[in-house]
Amino acid sequence: MQRGAKSFLLLALFVLIVWLIVCQSPRLHALESDYDPVTGDPKCMNCHASDKRPSIDYSRDDFCFECHGPGLSDKFRAIDSKYDKNLYDVVDISAEVRKASPSNDMAYIPAGEFAMGSNEWWPKSQPEHKKVTGAFYMDKYEVTNKRYKKFVEVDNRTPPAHWVNGVPPPERAYHPVVFVSWYDANDFCRWEGKRLPTEAEWEKAARGTDKRTFPWGDKFEAKRGNMPQLGKNDTMPVGSFENGKSPYGVYDMAGNVWEWTSDWFKPYPENNHPDENYGEKYKVVRGGSWYDCTYYKCGISAPTYNRIFFNPMTMNNNFGFRCARDTK
Repeated sequence: MQRGAKSFLLLALFVLIVWLIVCQSPRLHALESDYDPVTGDPKCMNCHASDKRPSIDYSRDDFCFECHGPGLSDKFRAIDSKYDKNLYDVVDISAEVRKASPSNDMAYIPAGEFAMGSNEWWPKSQPEHKKVTGAFYMDKYEVTNKRYKKFVEVDNRTPPAHWVNGVPPPERAYHPVVFVSWYDANDFCRWEGKRLPTEAEWEKAARGTDKRTFPWGDKFEAKRGNMPQLGKNDTMPVGSFENGKSPYGVYDMAGNVWEWTSDWFKPYPENNHPDENYGEKYKVVRGGSWYDCTYYKCGISAPTYNRIFFNPMTMNNNFGFRCARDTK
């Protein structure tokens, strides 16, 4: 009996050690139960509901790896530290908002090569590589509620969830339309005789050919876009930041709303970082928004090369889009 009891205790101790290693150590990837079984969206609020971070806090806790996976490099930490709250002043820019009513004007983006991605950012945005696009046109402005309203009326579409009785609030006529899925955005662009931009087209239109970090240059400035650091906590009329345009004259490519692209979330060439989300499951979204994951210490989202992914059925109040068109 004594020998049996000792064997039992040794077995119990072994089981306890295994349990501690497997169940209590930080996970390298999220579990299947961490995602909605219908939409595939991550259940972010499981971790973040009681832990909302200030939008200017760019540090990150080790337990974030449980959902966001490995690969956060020292380079990323060093780059992220540049966006400290002491580097800019948050001011009320209401007087700077453009008075002209934005249209569906388009900017011409010439054919040619540019640098896409970054070696100093999230693994999913690596590596920096050369990319060639043909010439194309890109909407200068994000699609507004007023512009989208015609589509809803003519094509008998379901209005976005934030509209009242199927009509957008008058004061938001020139705000970007939100609560639109990838399918809504894709259908709208086709209805206008256009299409959603590819991820490469979006990045080229945002950063040009000089590898700039932001549409306006390499220095982060909160007064050049409707980003969380500005403190508006809501969408703003499109085209509000004349000093935040891209090299090609495209507005709001940093902040205001995330923008759908046509591409599936897949790794760049020579990217060897494993990610269970790669494939034809999620669509790439670009540009950051007025509300983004900086609230949860995941890093600033405004850089032109930052890429995230969402289920194409996702609809919320910080997702919008713009359209592109071929030159022929």
